[in-house]
Amino acid sequence: MKKKNIAILGSTGSVGTQALDVIRALPELLEVSVLTASANADLLIAQAQEFRPKAVVIVCEEKYTQVKSALEGLGITVLAGEKGLEEVVQFEEIDMVLNAIVGSAGLRPTVKAIERRKDIALANKETLVVAGALMMDLVHQYGVAMLPVDSEHSAIFQCLVGEQHNPIEKIYLTASGGPFRGKDRDFLATVTKQQALKHPNWVMGAKITIDSASLMNKGLEVIEAKWLFNLAVEQIDVIVHPQSIIHSAVQFQDGSMKAQMGVPDMKLPIQHALTYPYRQSNSFERFDFMKYTSLTFEEADKDTFRNLELAYQSLRDGGDRPCVLNAANEVAVAAFLADEISFLGMSDLIEATMCQQKMVKNPSLEDLLAIDKETRIVARSLAK
Repeated sequence: MKKKNIAILGSTGSVGTQALDVIRALPELLEVSVLTASANADLLIAQAQEFRPKAVVIVCEEKYTQVKSALEGLGITVLAGEKGLEEVVQFEEIDMVLNAIVGSAGLRPTVKAIERRKDIALANKETLVVAGALMMDLVHQYGVAMLPVDSEHSAIFQCLVGEQHNPIEKIYLTASGGPFRGKDRDFLATVTKQQALKHPNWVMGAKITIDSASLMNKGLEVIEAKWLFNLAVEQIDVIVHPQSIIHSAVQFQDGSMKAQMGVPDMKLPIQHALTYPYRQSNSFERFDFMKYTSLTFEEADKDTFRNLELAYQSLRDGGDRPCVLNAANEVAVAAFLADEISFLGMSDLIEATMCQQKMVKNPSLEDLLAIDKETRIVARSLAK
């Protein structure tokens, strides 16, 4: 395998730090060319001092001087702001951009990277949730690879290798069910953010952990899967699998199924995306059948966890609806974490925002970015 130069957007977050663990273990195959962070200047500086990338970006411009001063004399270019993100992904030597930014800030850098024919390892849900049709059109136009990093989409991707001539009948995205699996709406009415932040199987950032607890994370994955694998809404099902051992499965038109399995560890799908099409040896924990003598499955409860149904509805409605859903959800999660609304209030806020926003059937990228901003304003006003 030829050595790959990697740009990590969001290197100080959960996915970004685990990606650096993967690169640290495979120095002969992977090299860091770019690191970026939203506001965690201290960790970005430490990462840059260790990996010596060509450039770093601190999106929070107020922290530019701190980063610039700390990296003086190391030959590392320091940029700031969202424009800096768009600039660094176009560097000639970059082979792959790992987009691990949280939120719609990941959209423009992804577009710029694709236009410069960089392969994308995608951990930023918003890229496809907000602008899936446009992004996949660009992927095909420029002939780049879009490799999923989410464990569920990575599982589907792995199941489809070698199956390009075989139509998909259905895919099953598995969900752990989060910390409130099996609970009813009476229970959910009183849950706290501390309870919601305790995920049973995965270690993730606060926003994604809350999304997992509300099943919005799974709803966003349904939308992503539609675009990644060119599926109809009816071909995507969500199954609750508490053990998180089967990461997702594909059913083909002859009824046969393929599933990808393994212990819950985000480093595995990250490594697969960064080193594809090769599987590299590693020291990750191995699955032991004797530790999991029973794997169980349940139907996802869309009535109790309404966010999942709202995500399906946005996909059925089409147009800008997934963009509106996503922006409203980000505001709702922030409001919940700030103790401004209840856990169930998140779904109410998202639905109210979607009802208030006019439908745009065929939005451009600029339209979607404007809709994203407008939706946040509306959602914030409704949250008060």
